[in-house]
Amino acid sequence: MMDDLDLGFDEQDRGEKGKHRRGAVRKRKEGSGGGGRGKTVLALLLAVVLLGAIGGGAFYGFDRVQSYFVTPDYDGAGTGEVTVEIKQGALIADMANALVAADVVKSAKAFIEAAEGNARSKNIQPGTYKLRKQMSGESAVTAMLDLKNRIVNGVTIPEGRTAKNVYQLLSKETKIPVKDFEAAAKDPIARGVPDWWFKRTDNKKVKPSIEGFLYPDTYEIPPKATAETIIELMVENFLSVTSEMQFADRVQKERKISPYEALIVASLAQAEAGNKDDLGKVARVAYNRVFGEFDCNCLEMDVTVNYYLELTGQKTKTSGQMTAADLDNPKNPYNRKLPGLVPTPINNPGKQAMEGAMDPPPGKWLFFVAIDKEGHSAFAETYEEHLKNEAKAKENGII
Repeated sequence: MMDDLDLGFDEQDRGEKGKHRRGAVRKRKEGSGGGGRGKTVLALLLAVVLLGAIGGGAFYGFDRVQSYFVTPDYDGAGTGEVTVEIKQGALIADMANALVAADVVKSAKAFIEAAEGNARSKNIQPGTYKLRKQMSGESAVTAMLDLKNRIVNGVTIPEGRTAKNVYQLLSKETKIPVKDFEAAAKDPIARGVPDWWFKRTDNKKVKPSIEGFLYPDTYEIPPKATAETIIELMVENFLSVTSEMQFADRVQKERKISPYEALIVASLAQAEAGNKDDLGKVARVAYNRVFGEFDCNCLEMDVTVNYYLELTGQKTKTSGQMTAADLDNPKNPYNRKLPGLVPTPINNPGKQAMEGAMDPPPGKWLFFVAIDKEGHSAFAETYEEHLKNEAKAKENGII
């Protein structure tokens, strides 16, 4: 192409070598029938157009190319104020996306790179943060590691609390009326509990209840939370924990019962075991009584009676305070003498109780009684052994 261009140099400046070369060029042009000059003009025109285009769009093009190599990021500590919620179980990428959506950082990559460069970033906790808009990724990471920027509105739900008790705890901390939580919980499926959870292998009809699905944990309550969103947060946590445990799969495969029935057993163990060491053993007793060789195939656990008393607005009682009418009320669907498992869980069990129901230790125990002040129980296969354990408990001043 360069041979076809007459650049206008003087022949005397070229020397002999230049003369021969220029002659060769002219010879080709002469053989071309005059088309070479047209090509030269066209090339020059294209060059002008190209240069014009570059001049008009150079910055735009450079900016696009640069974005492939340079991480889009804001400068400095940002301005204004914005609150951002980081959900339970969020990964760094999830946090980055939440910050981009709130215009805290310019790109997810900016935050991720800053987090990767800060060894303390793994300490960023779920919760609600008070941040600024248009912060650099590095500034955002630093701000989220500063506890002053974390809006602390934590509520701790202990293991084994009933739904009614959970509502009272939540209402006290959030100022949301108990009746709002009760209304929100009426339809547990709408709150996120999959409908397959409400199935049983014993053919007993299930009326969906939120009981058992309000996972005990410490929750950061967002400033504008409602009763519905708080319950959904707890249900989501329950589903996450049980999925990680493979709870549903394992109880169906290993226990040959439905996940809901195993959840009921977990709640019984949570209520009856005075020590975490005994959660699995109490679960085994419940299985042995209902599915084993217990005379009535019933639970005969006083905790089910107390659940009914609380459910119906009555005061709960110790075993010694319970009357015959309390123990064997025919109107009570949680009657301790009714065969099979009770209609629903009787509280919201923790992970260890669910592990105990999912994988209880082997044993033929049918009876148990607390025997020390630490809450440990003695377990027995026969009633005669149980009576000896009761005597021991009396000696220790437990009963």
